[in-house]
Amino acid sequence: MKKIALFMLAAGCWILPVGAQDFSYEVIQRGDGVFYAPERPTVELSVANGGVRADSACVSLTVTTDDHRPVCALSQQVLVPAGARIPVHFAFTVPAPGFYCCALTADDGAEIRRFNIGYEPEFIVSLGDAQPDLREFWDRARAELDAVAPEYELTLLPEKSGKAREIYLVRMKSLGGETIQGYYARPVKKGKYPAIVSYMGYGSEPWCPDPNTPDFVDFVLSVRGQGLNEPENTYGDWITWGLDDKEHYYYRGAFMDLIRAIDFLCSREEVRADAIFAEGGSQGGAFTLAACALDHRIRAGAPFIPFLSDYPDYFRISQWPATPVLRRQRELGIDDAALYRTLSYFDIKNLTPWITCPIMMGVGLQDEVCPPHTNFSGYNRISSEKRYWIFPQCGHDVGPEWWPARMEFFKKYL
Repeated sequence: MKKIALFMLAAGCWILPVGAQDFSYEVIQRGDGVFYAPERPTVELSVANGGVRADSACVSLTVTTDDHRPVCALSQQVLVPAGARIPVHFAFTVPAPGFYCCALTADDGAEIRRFNIGYEPEFIVSLGDAQPDLREFWDRARAELDAVAPEYELTLLPEKSGKAREIYLVRMKSLGGETIQGYYARPVKKGKYPAIVSYMGYGSEPWCPDPNTPDFVDFVLSVRGQGLNEPENTYGDWITWGLDDKEHYYYRGAFMDLIRAIDFLCSREEVRADAIFAEGGSQGGAFTLAACALDHRIRAGAPFIPFLSDYPDYFRISQWPATPVLRRQRELGIDDAALYRTLSYFDIKNLTPWITCPIMMGVGLQDEVCPPHTNFSGYNRISSEKRYWIFPQCGHDVGPEWWPARMEFFKKYL
């Protein structure tokens, strides 16, 4: 039986003065902003009258799917005494499990608040579109990677090191002979340690691990053309590189870079090969899920706000990365069928059924970059132990409480 845990956050609210009248509005978000049958989705707010006489206010709610299809439109008119606050409560039904965009407006047309809610996210169904040779495609990529001598090089960085851990710059060869780099931290005290590999977001600035954490090994990887490797980037805008040929698409090599990072950790005498963990956000979240699917040496993974999942739906919901990808499609003169066939080999939702290790996923409910719908497209196809944590007021991010919880999650599997 699948194990699913949902962490609840305290109620949140936004207080907004809107329009030229003497009204202000407090939008209240109960729990985590996600609803489960048999309860109906609800939106709550209160209207405060700061004037000197009673007045009426009309509040309207429109609800759409996350890909902008209308669901319902509701309005309520309330008489608010001077100096008083009146509650307004909308309850409605939605057509299917998913995430929905709510927009509240005042009677003068001014927008009060726009925000997302969720309904039964574990039951979102995104059908796989994997090609029949998906497994063979990745087995062949892995065999090509294994044929490349890694040629690990470690350079001590004294200025970044501390009393507890030494920091190294690592260089190594990956698929196609590409040189990739990363920052590596190992405890000064001799022993065998669990390791965390951190995969970076799209275009993220590289960072060094904390030199004062004595109980873990850390490796922050920069995949080809990104991070530490960006000065030698030959791929342009990574997500559009090689869209006309799955054999040369950027993420074929980038996904193999993730595996090379695990190879490196397993080569180190100070690393416990049975206690390697993976984490990352956005592109790094996608990388975490891809690595867990393609390499079962990973003990547990903690992706948050993961990227690169459910391309057909993703491109209907968000402008980026749809805009550059579709522009490149037109330049290459390839049709939709060919585009999505190529992308299907790299779509996280097609890889997550291969995951066997425990997963904890973080979700920003208000995320417009990697919408929560796409997070769950892959998550819901995982059959191993899993849990998720929704951050109701976060966009493309998670709250600070994620980090200690992620560490406790890893420690559970030591």
